[in-house]
Amino acid sequence: TGHRNAWVLEAGAHEVLVGSSVRETTSAGTVDVDDAVVLEQLEEALAPDPAHPFQRMTLTTGADGCPALAWEDVPTSTVDLRERIVSRLPRAIETDAPADGSTLTLQDVAADRAELDAFIAQLSPAELADLTFGDVIMDSPLGVPGNAGAFGGVTKALRDRGIPAVTTTDGPSGIRVSAYASLLPCGTALASTWDPALLTELARHHGAEMIRKGSDVLLAPGMNIHRDPLCGRNFEYYSEDPLVAGLTAAAVVTGIQANGVSACPKHLVANNQETNRIHNDSRISQRALREIYLRGFRLCVELAAPLNIMTSYNKVNGQWSHYNYDLVTTILRGEWGYQGNVITDWWMRYAPDPLFPALADSATRVRAGVDVLMPGAPSWSGTHAEGHDSSELEALDADDASGEHLTLGELQRSVRNVLRMLLASGKVEDYVPTEPEWREPVVH
Repeated sequence: TGHRNAWVLEAGAHEVLVGSSVRETTSAGTVDVDDAVVLEQLEEALAPDPAHPFQRMTLTTGADGCPALAWEDVPTSTVDLRERIVSRLPRAIETDAPADGSTLTLQDVAADRAELDAFIAQLSPAELADLTFGDVIMDSPLGVPGNAGAFGGVTKALRDRGIPAVTTTDGPSGIRVSAYASLLPCGTALASTWDPALLTELARHHGAEMIRKGSDVLLAPGMNIHRDPLCGRNFEYYSEDPLVAGLTAAAVVTGIQANGVSACPKHLVANNQETNRIHNDSRISQRALREIYLRGFRLCVELAAPLNIMTSYNKVNGQWSHYNYDLVTTILRGEWGYQGNVITDWWMRYAPDPLFPALADSATRVRAGVDVLMPGAPSWSGTHAEGHDSSELEALDADDASGEHLTLGELQRSVRNVLRMLLASGKVEDYVPTEPEWREPVVH
């Protein structure tokens, strides 16, 4: 159409067909568009690497005048991603300390006695880093037995600051804890109702059960596209159609969060197979990503504002989702306006940063805009003593504007997202710091 990286209403006669299937339709009229209309101008993001070009199917007109299959080259990336990242580095918080020299707590923020940025400015780099990791094990002693993990107040120093831990639990078909819980229909069955109001009501009861069971964040809904009928996670997902997936997920998130707890849609994005998903590279054109794989997530974000979102294990056009700046910062936060917290899937892959040699692992994750590593350790040794990786602090240079090192502003940006989520959880106002008792983890 001559309009790159844009949603466009193409010129021409757009016929509207009504029927019981694509094979049984009746024309209901035509919408005539004289000239192409740019509905939304975006910027190039997530385009395939020029080093790995491929072709996509398209439609042409054959010699007989009938539609015919054709192939065309997929447009590849022209963006200097390194320059984009450096030019958009967030500034460190600049705010005055309290006049009386007091140490602020998160309760002060919840009670409007202090601004959130003033509280964040008092946190040390180590405390900031701790807030970007979950507890190091599943079934964290910070939460209900059988939980999937916890984040937030994972250390005593953070809890003494009035920062509570929040508990995560699976999942899309019911709450998984060490207790009885309701078993719900799978995602595909829910989407097959075509009834968002019904699903919101069901999810509202599900959210109420979360409160009774001690869950703060439900790791659901699963909403990836049914790319292949053999994907091992399809039972959790809704549809091959992004409109159905997005509207269904928005209904579920709305119902869950009506209780003051959080949903966590997953897996952003293009988890198209379960087998080998921690190594798989989903290579997809920009157009297919935006029209199919990302559209459902966008609908869910804009209609229901989930407090948390989980990234996928797989790569997207060569970069892991949990390290993917364009996916999380350019698109999710920049284009869609997402203000919530982004967490990884459990025990994601570690890797060096391909653009910034001094960065790796969780330093790259924070730079991408992924706020919390779950459950918080490079690998699980089965003990509570392992601790998280130190890549963030090792790469930190608070005043480096060149982008060669992780900046204080980037750490603070992630912590702001985490704390906003905690403030929205309703757990902060009446929180009283307590120390958990160690217990042997439940084996899942």
